Amino acid sequence: MSNDITAQSPSHTTIAHRKLPMGALLALATAVFTTSLTETLPAGVLPAMSSDLGVGESAMGQSVTIYAIGTALTAIPLSAATAGWRRKRLLLTAMGGFAAANTVTAVSANYPLTMVARFVAGVAAGVAWALLAGYARRLAPPHLQGRAIAIVMAGIPVALSLGVPAGTFLGDAFGWRTTFWIMTALAVLLIGWIVALVPDHPGQRPDERKPLLRTVAIPGVGPVLFVTLVFVLAHTIHYTYIASYLDHVDMDGSTDLVLLVFGGASLVSIWIVGAQIHGRLRALTIAATLLFAAGAGVLAVLSDSHAMVYLAAILWGLGWGGAPTLLQTAVGEAGGEDADAAQAMLVTLWNVAMAGGGVVGAILLDALGATSFPWSVLVLLVPVLAVVIGARTHGFPARRGSSGE
Repeated sequence: MSNDITAQSPSHTTIAHRKLPMGALLALATAVFTTSLTETLPAGVLPAMSSDLGVGESAMGQSVTIYAIGTALTAIPLSAATAGWRRKRLLLTAMGGFAAANTVTAVSANYPLTMVARFVAGVAAGVAWALLAGYARRLAPPHLQGRAIAIVMAGIPVALSLGVPAGTFLGDAFGWRTTFWIMTALAVLLIGWIVALVPDHPGQRPDERKPLLRTVAIPGVGPVLFVTLVFVLAHTIHYTYIASYLDHVDMDGSTDLVLLVFGGASLVSIWIVGAQIHGRLRALTIAATLLFAAGAGVLAVLSDSHAMVYLAAILWGLGWGGAPTLLQTAVGEAGGEDADAAQAMLVTLWNVAMAGGGVVGAILLDALGATSFPWSVLVLLVPVLAVVIGARTHGFPARRGSSGE
């Protein structure tokens, strides 16, 4: 845990005796939901977007890539530039960016303009993602900080389980632009929620700021960052083009339902992780990797059965849902006093992986077809599992310190 919590929060002594501030944490979870859904929403409406804007599906898939590039390029420099900003002001600025970017996306009839709007949304995400996990920790008493992060990170599986399927349904029924208008409305409502219920915290003083890149040399940070990069790359390759994959296996009308099953399993996963992360971070990370691999294996060899595709979605969701909480917690603990800098590095690599997944997925789709996706996942998860197992002293330790959450 970063020592700025003690140094900058006068209520640190009393906060240890309080319960979790659920109204504030749920607002942060909704911010995570907004960033995650804005990023992945094109996956559910990809054919409609590509048709309307006059480009191919692989080109439209780059709307996820450009968003991730915006985040990856700006998370570290913007985190450094805004380190002294008050946290609430910074979060409100990011949410305003989402409202503006989604509005432009909703009205744009031009592919380049849409891509610019998606890049701007990614920049706003770079600000938000570098902020949210640390914000959650600072709102919670020390013994509940891991649970606070789990609550906030629940915004990701909620986006996948409810948001993307609902967006797909609404896109089919009313047009894909409607989904982006809804995202604008959500961002506006969230701004009011944050103003009303989220406590403010100061940023870091200049003498407390440390070089972000120095965190890579801290024992344990490197392995967590590697696992983040490759695990998210594997996920993004398949998730971005899930509609195209389902078209290939004659389930083109089932994208919303498959995503709903996937997201429901993700919710179960994050509930389990939230309950067990204090003592079982290493075991849960290994289990997540194996479950994800099992889902990919089912898709690789048994996709001719629709029932097996749904089983694969369940396994995939169980492996993926708790991953953000596991990785955010692992890098925060490994980073110690430099936890905030470690979080910014994780955000950057997470979105490098998102961008890379969109590009690699497009190459695979054009060169080898959609059936190559699950095999690529299996190949990528081999080094992930090896690094998690090997990092038993630092990163994913077999025994965690008493302060870990």
